[in-house]
Amino acid sequence: QVVLRESGGGLVQAGGSLSLSCVVSGHTIHMYDMAWFRQAPGKERELVARIDYTGDKVAYADSVKGRFTISRSNAQNTLSLQMNGLNPEDTAVYYCAAGFEDRNDYKFWGQGTQVTVSS
Repeated sequence: QVVLRESGGGLVQAGGSLSLSCVVSGHTIHMYDMAWFRQAPGKERELVARIDYTGDKVAYADSVKGRFTISRSNAQNTLSLQMNGLNPEDTAVYYCAAGFEDRNDYKFWGQGTQVTVSS
C-alpha cells in the first residue's frame, strides 16, 4: 500500500515562507511523476506544481511561478515544495500526489496539510 504523508503546513503572514514535505512509504517513487495540488474553500482543486519521475522536468501554475519550487529525492522517497512570497490567495489545503502525468492519472494522494496566509 502506497501512503503519502504531508507535513510543514501552518499559519504564516503575507510575504512569509513555508516548506512542505511529502514522505512516501510502501513503494519507491522513482517511477512516478509527483505533484502538489491545493484546494481552497469553495474552489476546485488545482495543480500547483509537478515534477516528472526523473526530476528533470517541472511545471508550475502561473499563480505560483517564481515563488514556489518543487523538488524530489528518489533516494529518500520524498517530495518537497518551497513556498516563498506567500499571499492570502495561497491559503488552501495542499496535497501531494503520485502517478502518471501523461495519463492524467495521479493514483495516490496524501491527506493534505493546511496552509493559511494572513494579511
